[in-house]
Amino acid sequence: MVAAAAGAEAPVRGSNITVIAGASAGTVFEWYDFFLYGSLASVITEHFFSGVNATTGYIFALLAFAAGFAVRPFGAIVFGRLGDLWGRKNTFLVTMVLMGLSTFSVGLLPSYAAWGVISPIALISLRLIQGLALGGEYGGAATYVAEHAPEGKRGLYTSWIQITATFGLMLSLVVIILVRTRLGEDAFKAWAWRIPFLVSALLLIVSLWIRLKLNESPVFQQMVAEGKTSKAPLTESFGQWPNLKLVILALLGMTAGQAVVWYTGQFYALTFLEKFVKIEGVLTNELVAVALLLGTPFFLVFGWLSDKIGRKPIILAGCLLAALTYFPIFKAIVASANPALAAASASSPVTVVADPADCSVQFDLIGKATFASSCDIAKSTLANAGVSYRNEAAPAGTVATVKIGATAVPSFNGKALSAKDLKTQKAAWTRTLAGDLKTAGYPAKADPAKINFPLTVFWLWLLAVYVTMVYGPIAAALVEMFPARIRYTSMSLPYHIGNGWFGGFLTPTAFAMVVASGNIYFGLWFPVTVAAATFVIGLLFVKEMRGAPIEA
Repeated sequence: MVAAAAGAEAPVRGSNITVIAGASAGTVFEWYDFFLYGSLASVITEHFFSGVNATTGYIFALLAFAAGFAVRPFGAIVFGRLGDLWGRKNTFLVTMVLMGLSTFSVGLLPSYAAWGVISPIALISLRLIQGLALGGEYGGAATYVAEHAPEGKRGLYTSWIQITATFGLMLSLVVIILVRTRLGEDAFKAWAWRIPFLVSALLLIVSLWIRLKLNESPVFQQMVAEGKTSKAPLTESFGQWPNLKLVILALLGMTAGQAVVWYTGQFYALTFLEKFVKIEGVLTNELVAVALLLGTPFFLVFGWLSDKIGRKPIILAGCLLAALTYFPIFKAIVASANPALAAASASSPVTVVADPADCSVQFDLIGKATFASSCDIAKSTLANAGVSYRNEAAPAGTVATVKIGATAVPSFNGKALSAKDLKTQKAAWTRTLAGDLKTAGYPAKADPAKINFPLTVFWLWLLAVYVTMVYGPIAAALVEMFPARIRYTSMSLPYHIGNGWFGGFLTPTAFAMVVASGNIYFGLWFPVTVAAATFVIGLLFVKEMRGAPIEA
């Protein structure tokens, strides 16, 4: 016990540096693997979901990304249990191998054109394996570092683990940018998009080499030596009300809000810039990468600050700021990144005047619906053009009309047309609409020469700072909430339900909300509502645990 205490008080050098570097480096590479898919959603749509209409295909691609998040809680249960029974180090070695191999396999997977429906099924299967592996990774890495941290520095030490997610995203963006710029956009879209996935094999080898050098957590070694490890971590974690109550509070009062703030700032911002602000892919990646790079040091700042004033005040402040400012920030992003779009939206607002019965929710699980009504044709064309609109009801049986300021563009009813004729007529109508939109000042793409780069990066950086506020202290907060014998299992589940379900489904849900409403800002209601709810629940019911003992 004396030796353990002495080790706990050691300064941050030698073995402590190795612990942080080893756990963090391995986690960076795992996040790199996971985030590649989200960063390439548009390209994935073309290769694996080309058998459906464009809007449904993009939502499918986002849902396939979210599928990896959907199974993360199950991975948390499986690998969390192993981590409490078998050890922290051994468990996150297994999760790393699963993650790396599944990512490498995506780079080899034939497209829809070659394999048909088997291709997207295989893709989603690999995403599920990734999600299961990541469900066991975070809890192990966070627990491992926290159990090595000296007194009073737990927030600072574990904030290095929090940085890994952003570093992983930045690494994926950098690799994508390099491949795109070196080989060209045409080659990238045709085949070179596979290179970032294949590169993960090299990262896997490096990650394994680093982590094999680590020793087991001293707290776990102490539990083993004293015979205090849990024989039934699942039952103790979720079958006993005192601990189950903590799991629920950790989810609703901390990780749900943390997740939506994190994914809005790092992922939905990418989708928003590319799909709605109409900035081309490489530039979108570069803007977000710069903002994340500038924001990354604040993970350490807020991790350190949480050791001084507590985890709860910082996390809840981040949730509150996000809930209060997301709408004005995203409107400011449009004004600075595509001023022509902002000006056209103000001077010539677009309205879809249609019979409500003629309008569908344009998401087809089978992927074979044509959405050929006049309302659906109008709305899908506007959504794919990234043009925000409002809805106005028309009398029953009326053919939908798109009003661009004072200009009216009648749609057409394609239900009675053959697939070929529908495609031809819709293409002609789309060109007509595009011409009228252009005349009204709506740009087909954002003009790089007119982008206010410093201001756009500032707004994206501010979103990143919110991310660091909620995410920097979260590992220390979760570790301190639960006893060592069931810590891996208990903290992993609320973290991965929050980040896997609330966070992982944010982008496809928000995008579908935008398509359904016509308002490019409407999807923000999802993160705003969840973040506000977390602020209230956390403020009223979550206990501050800063400095709580975490030994066995």
